[in-house]
Amino acid sequence: MKYLSICDQYLEQRKFGRKTGQLLTGAVSMMLIVCSLPFVDWIRLVNTSAFFEKQGITEEMASTLRSGYSIFSLLGFVQNSGMGALGLYAMLLLLVLAAAWYFLVSYIWKIVRNRRDADGKGELRTYTAGKTAMLLAALLTVGSYGFVLYANDVAGMKGFAGSWIIGAELAAAIAAYVVIKRMEARERVRCREHGLVRELQKNWVLFLMLVPIAVFFLINSYLPMVGIYFAFVNFNFTDGLWASPFVGLKNFEFLFQSQMGRLIRNTVLYNVVFIGLGNVIQIFFAILVSQITVKWFKKTGQTLMFMPYFVSYVMLKVMVYSLLEYQYGAINNAIRSSGGQAIDFYNTTIYWPFLITLFYLWKSVGYGMVTYLATIMGIDNEMYEASKVDGANVFQRIRYITLPQIKPTFIILLIYSLGGIMKGNFELFYQTVGNNGLLYEVTDILDTYVYRITIGQPLSIGLGSAAGLFQSIFGFVVVMLTNWVIRKKEADYALF
Repeated sequence: MKYLSICDQYLEQRKFGRKTGQLLTGAVSMMLIVCSLPFVDWIRLVNTSAFFEKQGITEEMASTLRSGYSIFSLLGFVQNSGMGALGLYAMLLLLVLAAAWYFLVSYIWKIVRNRRDADGKGELRTYTAGKTAMLLAALLTVGSYGFVLYANDVAGMKGFAGSWIIGAELAAAIAAYVVIKRMEARERVRCREHGLVRELQKNWVLFLMLVPIAVFFLINSYLPMVGIYFAFVNFNFTDGLWASPFVGLKNFEFLFQSQMGRLIRNTVLYNVVFIGLGNVIQIFFAILVSQITVKWFKKTGQTLMFMPYFVSYVMLKVMVYSLLEYQYGAINNAIRSSGGQAIDFYNTTIYWPFLITLFYLWKSVGYGMVTYLATIMGIDNEMYEASKVDGANVFQRIRYITLPQIKPTFIILLIYSLGGIMKGNFELFYQTVGNNGLLYEVTDILDTYVYRITIGQPLSIGLGSAAGLFQSIFGFVVVMLTNWVIRKKEADYALF
């Protein structure tokens, strides 16, 4: 306690104390990054001869193994040694390392910038980043020791040992966390800010009400994410998920070697058209419906536009086939009746981008229109009345009142839609096109391709998981970039 008191007195000095504390902890952050680089081995193999013999590792496999491994290369060891049971643990360590690096770099960057927050938070955000970084670094080192113990338990002998670097990093992270915590405590007093514990004591009822929601998302959203591991193994029921052979990125390699450019092009372009054209038409019809004054006509029109949303894609397939079939389709019968030449839709690619877009709009416009119509109905009617007094016509009222008022709704729906830009509407494409290989060039998307290879290669769970993970990461990046651009242009409309 005496040493902590002396430390507090020194850190209280703004010019020298806190600045020195930040520089020291920043230097520790840099050291933690350097010591976790790929060329620094954290875990070593010991008793290699007995270990290889007991694990059934052949000389050919042993030639690909090294004596020491960093967090980066642990997955390579799992793949080359065939010890699939260690794969998930090694992957989790790599994810913790990535998170630790992010906050370590963020903390260093905030120290270099040396800017106090303009909202009265002082340097609290800097210290929060530093504490998070040190906690993750400590978790990484403890997890590395845990990996050694777990790996030895799986191997049934002492085949792994931790490096002294792990202990040094743990001590440095703990010491830096203590210093940052003391600096943060002083900063909270200056900024009149209380911490999480005080917030819990003050609003414990509200936090208690959040527990069921947290449990719901934990069970239904976060625990299923463990299934991502399917994408990195060659799954079989004999070994189970955790012990199946770890194959690294081979499932992703298979996907990207399979005309991935065409699949990404089709998926993204269709979604861009669906999102862009769909929102424009939904807004257009929402404004039209809002301008109708005859109540029965307004309700009837809205109902008729909304009904296609409830038509199943199986029924849509029947309807499309009845319209487009070459021999007996309604469209070709009409063309023949007028003396024209029938069109072979199912063997001609040029029509299908327009047809699929048309089918999508037919089903979705009514549903999307309701959202914008609800927003329009919520606009204060006094604004329209005032504009009428000022002499604004209906088009000016739409331009200067309606469109600006529905802008936030449009931006939020746009960001949500962009999150699934790599996820195609599987039912629409599969039901309308099916397995017609002649149309794959313009109608094949990532979802339909994964479905075909999964059906053709039973139990290809890894390929489906790899495709889903790629889609999710792609969508996440797009959402983050879009939100960043919106925050720069219109900060009030950004999601976060």
